[in-house]
Amino acid sequence: MKRTTSRKYVLTKRLDNYFYGVNNAYLFTADFFKQALRRPFHFKELVNQCYEIGLRALPLITLTGFIIGIVFTKQSRPSLEDFGATSWLPSLLGIAIVKALGPLVTALICSGKVGSGIGAELGSMKVTEQIDAMEVSAINPFKYLVVTRVLATTITIPILSFYCSVVALIGSYINVHSEENTSFVIFFKNAFSTINFLDLWTAVAKAVVFGFTIGIIGCYKGFNATQGTSGVGKAANEAVVMSMFIIFVEEIVIVQISNWIRTF
Repeated sequence: MKRTTSRKYVLTKRLDNYFYGVNNAYLFTADFFKQALRRPFHFKELVNQCYEIGLRALPLITLTGFIIGIVFTKQSRPSLEDFGATSWLPSLLGIAIVKALGPLVTALICSGKVGSGIGAELGSMKVTEQIDAMEVSAINPFKYLVVTRVLATTITIPILSFYCSVVALIGSYINVHSEENTSFVIFFKNAFSTINFLDLWTAVAKAVVFGFTIGIIGCYKGFNATQGTSGVGKAANEAVVMSMFIIFVEEIVIVQISNWIRTF
């Protein structure tokens, strides 16, 4: 009887903590939208965060996108050769990279690179009471620290996503050109021949949602960090894990919505 009571207590406590966390995350997100529409607007800090986020992730995205383009081309070629359809390779690469791989790979890289950085930065400021000091100095720390970073990720991730797709297609072109001597113009013409405006808008919507998710989760975990310096590492780790999980869920939802719109 005691064990059963103890298990029920532990389960109830975990459920309470879970719903308490969900409620806090909801209030944190709602507060962001309220603060984002109010003055003052810290444009200088927003531009600085866009620069830092883009510069921090650009080298890794460049290398990853280029490698993905080459590897995906090499993996796709044998399957198309079996059916004598290697001429469809540029179209396949364009659909796969622009619609799916570009936004998703960029978001995953930035969730590990940028999301962890935001969580660790705000977490260290939280545990060292720098955020409390900003409140004493009549500065709204939520607006200055959270709003600017979330807006920066929401703006920067779509740009990086487009850049990653271009770099990946260039890597694909190099591989195709080395095998079949295809010209640059013909390759990109075929790559975008099967992509319509709905596909482009879906890719942009994915990147915007992914960017917002990375920013809001990183800021939430860092802004609510506890337990001293160990809490900083925990906040950074949780920001990465939760961002990646939610990104995959959002990917499924957006693809389903896009397919539903396509049927009309």
